[in-house]
Order: sequence, then structure tokens, then C-alpha cells
Amino acid sequence: MNAMLRLVGWILALALVVLPIVAVLNGWVGARHWPLTKLQATGQFERVDGALLQKTLLPYAQRGFFAVDLAAAQDAVSKLPWVEHAEVRKRWPDVLEVKVVEHQPFARWGKDQLLSRQGRLFPAKGIEVPAGLPQFDGPPARAGEVVEIYNESRELFAPIGLTVREVDLDPRGSWTLALDNGAQIVVGRSEARARLGRFVRLMPQLLAQQAQVLKRADLRYTNGFALTWAPMPAPAALPQQLQGQS
Repeated sequence: MNAMLRLVGWILALALVVLPIVAVLNGWVGARHWPLTKLQATGQFERVDGALLQKTLLPYAQRGFFAVDLAAAQDAVSKLPWVEHAEVRKRWPDVLEVKVVEHQPFARWGKDQLLSRQGRLFPAKGIEVPAGLPQFDGPPARAGEVVEIYNESRELFAPIGLTVREVDLDPRGSWTLALDNGAQIVVGRSEARARLGRFVRLMPQLLAQQAQVLKRADLRYTNGFALTWAPMPAPAALPQQLQGQS
């Protein structure tokens, strides 16, 4: 009889320990008795939609302090437009904290992506892309090289009053640039920096000697360049003065 009472006592004691754990896992203890009632968000929030952030976190907060799935909540926030990085934590007794780091766009990439200043690609769909960004394209794994060529070529062309608007690296490793005056610069696969340097040094003389507009420059030659010129656009006609005005 004593052995039976001891067994019953052990079962009851074990139940008191196990039941709260099961209750927390099922969510009804956390949701009913320890609800998360406050959301504390930190970040710049220049582009991340605060209302969308709150809507995304609400289903997780409703599960309560002990039942909230922080990893799933963090993953959901990380997938929102403009979010580069997110951290979601809880603070006793009723606060859900989220820290958001926004993407800082540096350039367009391909048809439907953007490149952040941190060197990460992210989708452009569903977001308002800032105007004036340069256009890049190439294998994603070589994004760092594309940025380097862009920065170096931009410094080369700036003293002669030109801006690099596009940088393209094709699958074979050949570089092509586009300038703000409409000229296309085909650089090729090898010695890209040296070829660009030689061309930029001669470009002021080339432009000064022609009464035409440079359309295309092919730098893939050992001893020179192949240049394609377009006719200079005709000046706009001046409006005729009305006759008979007093």
C-alpha cells in the first residue's frame, strides 16, 4: 500500500513538472496568461513599411511570451521589402523587440534586382527604386569586381566631364561601359584598367578633332581603338517672331 502511495505521489509530481512544459509548447499558457502586448521597433525606417512590419509580427506576438517562435518571426521580417537584416527578441514581461537594418541601394542589378552598399543583391519588385542609380549586370558572385571597375572608371572619366552610367560583365568575362553622353565603351576581358586609362588620356583629343558624337569605342586592340561616330544633332530651330506686333 505504501509503495502504491509513493508511486502515485511520483506520478503527480512528474505531472506538475511536465504539464507546464506541454502547455507552453502548445501555446495556451503563453497566450492566455503572458501575452505580448507591446512592440518595440528600432531602425531608420526610411523605406521599411512600419505598418507592414507590425502586421507581419502580430501572429507571432499573439502566441504569448513563452510560446512565441522568435526564429520564425525573424525570418518573416527578413523577407520584407528593403530589410537587409533583422533581429527579433522578447523582453519580460510583455515586449516583443525587433531591430531592423535597411538596405542602402547602390545600383540596379540586371532587370529586377538592386545591389546594396553592403554588396548584397535583393529584389526590386514591389519597392520604389530611387532615381539616378547606375545600372550593373554580371554574375552575382563577381559583384565586388563590378563595383571596383565602376568606382575606378568613374574616377577616370570624371575629370573630362563624363559619368559612367552602366557597367556590364558578360558570362565570358568581357566588360562594357555606357557613359551619360550615350557612348558605349567595349573594354574586353583582359587589362581592363590599363585599356580604360589609355583611352581616357586620349579621349579629349579625339573629341576635339571630330565634329561628330562618339557612339561606340572598342578598346580590344593592341595598338589603338575602333571608334564609331554619329552625326552631331542639329540645333533646335528658334521660334519665329510674330509679325505685326506693336
